[in-house]
Amino acid sequence: MLVALLRVRLSLYARRLAVVVLLQLVQAVANLYLPSLNADIIDDGVAQGDTGVILRLGALMLGVTFVQVVCAIGAVHAGAGVAAGLGRDVRAEVFDHVQTFSAREVGRFGAASLLTRTTNDVQQIQMLVLMSLTIMVAAPVMVVGGVVMALREDVPLSGLLLVVVPLLVVVLGIAVVRMRPLFRSMQEKIDQINRILREQIGGIRVIRAFVRDTHERERFRDANEDLARVAIAVGRLMAFLFPTVMLVMNVSGVAILWFGGQRIADGSMQVGSLTAFLSYIMQILMAVMMAVMMFMMVPRAEVSSERVMEVLRTPSSVVPPAEPVTSLPARTSVELRGVSFRYPGADEPVLRGVDLLAEPGRTTAIIGSTGSGKTTLLEMIPRLSDVTEGAVLVGGVDVRDLAPQTLWGSMAVVPQKPYLFGGTVASNLRDGKPDATDEELWHALEVAQGADFVRAMGGLDAAVAQGGTNVSGGQRQRLAIARALVRRPAVYLFDDSFSALDFATDAALRAALVPETRDATVIVVAQRVSTIRTADRIVVLDDGAVVGTGTHAGLMATSETYREIVLSQLSEQEATA
Repeated sequence: MLVALLRVRLSLYARRLAVVVLLQLVQAVANLYLPSLNADIIDDGVAQGDTGVILRLGALMLGVTFVQVVCAIGAVHAGAGVAAGLGRDVRAEVFDHVQTFSAREVGRFGAASLLTRTTNDVQQIQMLVLMSLTIMVAAPVMVVGGVVMALREDVPLSGLLLVVVPLLVVVLGIAVVRMRPLFRSMQEKIDQINRILREQIGGIRVIRAFVRDTHERERFRDANEDLARVAIAVGRLMAFLFPTVMLVMNVSGVAILWFGGQRIADGSMQVGSLTAFLSYIMQILMAVMMAVMMFMMVPRAEVSSERVMEVLRTPSSVVPPAEPVTSLPARTSVELRGVSFRYPGADEPVLRGVDLLAEPGRTTAIIGSTGSGKTTLLEMIPRLSDVTEGAVLVGGVDVRDLAPQTLWGSMAVVPQKPYLFGGTVASNLRDGKPDATDEELWHALEVAQGADFVRAMGGLDAAVAQGGTNVSGGQRQRLAIARALVRRPAVYLFDDSFSALDFATDAALRAALVPETRDATVIVVAQRVSTIRTADRIVVLDDGAVVGTGTHAGLMATSETYREIVLSQLSEQEATA
């Protein structure tokens, strides 16, 4: 999976990769040449007392070292650029693909896991690429070149490599096999911590209101300790690995000096050759150790690549049409024909055989008990999810045949839980229309009954915290309604968007909306009867099915379900007034 992910995406950086490989090769050759020069200085210069040889070879060593340093800096710079570019590309690809997901796919992965996959998992892949380009490219050259140069210095002494290298490979293999499942568990634990943190930060008011601080601290502590246990297990393997590698290297050095000293004593080897041989062995072992470090990162990067590819290979259940319709009439109707919707694996459908027609210039209200499918029905219209049976038509066109941008551009949705982005009041309102003037923004705020509190906050440039946590629930709803009004869409979808408003503000806002939405199709989902009683058409949902359609007065006379909902909120006299 890791190879499949990297093969295609690194091909975009072929030229840079070629530069990195070239620089690393030059650096490796320079490194291999230095011990040989040092041996010549000892044997031909120091041993013979020839200062001229020492100065000449010393100057050559300085030149080779300079080339090696320049190539190393250039290779790291180019490699870092490739790794950073790859990370940017993969993050963008994951983000763009997640934007195509329906609510079903987002719910399957969960927001916390998608965050981890887009950030931490991509970072692990990026780090592996960086280490590969700065270390791994040169390591094989150092190993092969080191073996060749060591054989050139002394063949019998090179027999030690037949023991040392296989021993290091065995140690490496044991570590990689045991680390892979631990790294997978570590990424899942990070998902869990992200989820708990999101819940605790988002639900801080609830936690404090119900005095659940201690419980939440314990919940986070347990998740944190789970992650720590896995990390400690990984650390123990590393604690075993590095000392083992260093032990092998040091024992190898002692063995070389022992056997090399004997060969010098019997005249089979010179002191300079032994010094060079020792340097080559250390270079070989250092290259193997760097490879060990690299292979320790591979299991985690492989797990991360699997998680990233799982997202990228998950198709959205909402598929764009092959030949999309790209235009809609100015006056756009919304129609549901025999719509049914069932979540994957559910025994019962959420919606069953729903028929509904919302026409331009009229307000259609949907009401029902909690869990009757009101919000799910509204999600079918902008195609946040696709119907299981039946069809949803906007402007007479099945939404599955419409270009997504055309469909979304024709409507404004005010969700049940309005979300505001970090920024200013103006930046949030201009989400509806980026080129909206200040006059348009103030007009929308006046209609949404939000101009007064925005002025009190400091005007359009007043700061808005992420999620709108620095304003009340009612103020968030009014800002979200103003954002929808700025857009001037053909279809308005209000999903219980007046629930946090007091009755006076609710009434004033609805009255102000009438002239603003005169030519638009308005669909309102509400729990509060007073919000929808003046609607042109009221649709009553019960257990996912339409059980009544008509005006308030007509439904009071014909629909027992509607009558029960109304009388649970109003007196008989208020209901018939």
